[in-house]
Amino acid sequence: MKIMIITEEQRLIFVHGNFHVEFPVSTSKYGEGYREGSGKTPLGEFEVCEKIGSGQPKGMIFRDRMPTGEIAELEEGGKDMITSRILRLKGLQKRNSNTLDRYIYIHGTGDEGSIGTKASIGCVRMNNDDIIELFDMVDKGCRVYIRKKLSQSQRLKIIS
Repeated sequence: MKIMIITEEQRLIFVHGNFHVEFPVSTSKYGEGYREGSGKTPLGEFEVCEKIGSGQPKGMIFRDRMPTGEIAELEEGGKDMITSRILRLKGLQKRNSNTLDRYIYIHGTGDEGSIGTKASIGCVRMNNDDIIELFDMVDKGCRVYIRKKLSQSQRLKIIS
């Protein structure tokens, strides 16, 4: 079981055995990087260290990883917020070891219209239906690889 995120394509690929599914995402509008406060999406190898939001309704707004009881308006140009589910990431390499402290997640958003473009401030945003589907397939400890680009041969190797 693994997740591959390709920032140039704004695409997430989930692979489990012979099964794979792809989802559009939104990574940082500031590009890729590791510095605290940069708003950039880190690259490298990570693991899902925490799954937050199981059983919450679609659109539930989270603050400080806690459900607020408020449901977001899910629309194009909607307010960017953390919604529905959170997959919290822990960096496994020296260069991305501050990922947990930077609160980098894969999560739903109230701004679903931005999915497919670089629009976040570091996290990997997904449509709410997609993050709920992914959340239910992923186990804690799942490896996540965030890369800038992926060649066709690398893609075929991942999904075969």
